[in-house]
Amino acid sequence: MAKIDDNFIRMCTDILENGTTTEGQKVRPHWPDGTPAYTIKKFGVVTRYNLQEEFPVLTLRKTPVKSALDELLWIWQAKSSNIHDLHSGVWDEWADETGSIGKAYGYQMAVKHRYHDISEEGLRHAFGDFAIPETAFTGDVLTPELAQEGTVLFTADCPDAGNTAQRARAFTGAHAVRAENGWWYMDQVDRVIYDLKNNPFSRRIMTSIYTFADLHAMHLYPCAYSMTFNVTQQKGHNKLTLNGILNQRSQDILAAFAWNEWQYACLLALMAQACDMEAGEFVHVVADAHIYDRHTDAVRELIGRTPKPAPKVRINPDIHDFYKFTRDDVRLEGYEVAGGQITNIPIAI
Repeated sequence: MAKIDDNFIRMCTDILENGTTTEGQKVRPHWPDGTPAYTIKKFGVVTRYNLQEEFPVLTLRKTPVKSALDELLWIWQAKSSNIHDLHSGVWDEWADETGSIGKAYGYQMAVKHRYHDISEEGLRHAFGDFAIPETAFTGDVLTPELAQEGTVLFTADCPDAGNTAQRARAFTGAHAVRAENGWWYMDQVDRVIYDLKNNPFSRRIMTSIYTFADLHAMHLYPCAYSMTFNVTQQKGHNKLTLNGILNQRSQDILAAFAWNEWQYACLLALMAQACDMEAGEFVHVVADAHIYDRHTDAVRELIGRTPKPAPKVRINPDIHDFYKFTRDDVRLEGYEVAGGQITNIPIAI
């Protein structure tokens, strides 16, 4: 039995037998027909996996691993918040007429924050040679809008410095931008890579996309909102081990549990390979783990199935740049599922 199957069965059984209900309470989610979407829930559910033994790939039903990885790379690699950059329709319900989900998820990853503890030497060590644009901007953060509006004033050393669109591309594509007085601007993903390569035993290697100042402009508040990375030196191992904790405020267990656990275990493994480490423990913390009222029959069917052994996960060993991984660089071997896919799962909005 795959460990994620055991976790899923134990968690869902506990929620169904011992959870509390929100029925009759004031709730935000609703079904497409306008009916309130009530849940049975448990607080503070924690799962953990040693990725050196197996990855969390649910076998009780098939997990669309490529689509899940595609969404992860959309957020962490492309740093996009537009569904036109996705290969699935998982965000269609929350997109506007332009395809945007607002200042959520990938948008927050694209924002560059100002730091005083970054050096050009460290940047070269982390990312190799890349064009470092100059800027006269002196604010606390550099956002894509500021670049588009021409607020970011690159020097003549930047290609096509007089063209706003070219400035925007230079801003979003650069791993770091110079600020005044030796400070630098860098986004959260690049900061993680920078520290893993320069300061691996730092206890400050983390991301957070729950930005209160931008919540009003998000079409959905982030569910999985924070990833914390921690490096250890295991006895007898030549490489450092990269561990990680995913914090999630809320999770629709039927729709997202297998999806999120697979995604962020993959993220940990991809980051480890890109930083010449080995993937270690992945821990997932969910504050509000819930089963929706219209999902209980499907969940009972799933946990009544007989799980299969965990498949093997293979990552393309030739990729050592996080930004060059694609959804085709991670594949499964020996993936068997215990039963057919459950279709037409209603999604609360």
